[in-house]
Amino acid sequence: MEQEFDTEQLNFEKGDGLLPAIVQDVRTGQVLMLGYMNEEALSKTLQEGQVTFYSRSKQRLWTKGETSGNTLELASIKADCDQDTLLLRVRPAGPVCHKGTDTCWAEDNYPAGFLGQLEQVIQSRKGGDPESSYTARLFARGINKVAQKVGEEAVELVIEAKDEDEQLFLNEAADLLYHFLFSLDEFDIKSKSCAVHMLGPDSGKESIVKLFTEQTHLDQDFFGNPDDPVHFDLKLLWKCAS
Repeated sequence: MEQEFDTEQLNFEKGDGLLPAIVQDVRTGQVLMLGYMNEEALSKTLQEGQVTFYSRSKQRLWTKGETSGNTLELASIKADCDQDTLLLRVRPAGPVCHKGTDTCWAEDNYPAGFLGQLEQVIQSRKGGDPESSYTARLFARGINKVAQKVGEEAVELVIEAKDEDEQLFLNEAADLLYHFLFSLDEFDIKSKSCAVHMLGPDSGKESIVKLFTEQTHLDQDFFGNPDDPVHFDLKLLWKCAS
């Protein structure tokens, strides 16, 4: 757990003994909720690694998930420039809102950036006109055709990798990524489920994924930034729109 501030410098007086605590999913970047912490709640959170707030309505400490089981495991915590607001990056064990939604704004806890947008575009093509949309035609032809396309694009990617042509390699990588996301949709699986599985305790891949995200800053806006060396946006959006 990373702590990027000195607790002695925090300004609890400004908020009558409480600090707003913004909670963000460390894996998806999604903002999950807003809570409040007094000094005791902060101390308990830092000691136990499970997020504890101060309930203004119940006038007591409450550890998130103490009744529902939907706890928040603390990954890192930092204070803002005025030392009066906290940012907690966490690993949620389930829906965060008491109403059963992923976030307190009734939003899906979905990876921010281009991949999430692309999946929504693919989903929106279901039931579309096969004559005017490549994506709609794939949906109409079923999972066998989709699986075949994934295999074809994977082979083509390997071929271009051996030929060491960067542009052709990126073209095939974009094609493979698109058809891979399409295949996930056929099974009603989102890319975030793959990411969560890769980061899960039973996957055996946590260190690999951690290294990859640290090197590419994927948890920020890697796939949505045209200045990054790997940039699939225009090609993939064109394919989905066609």
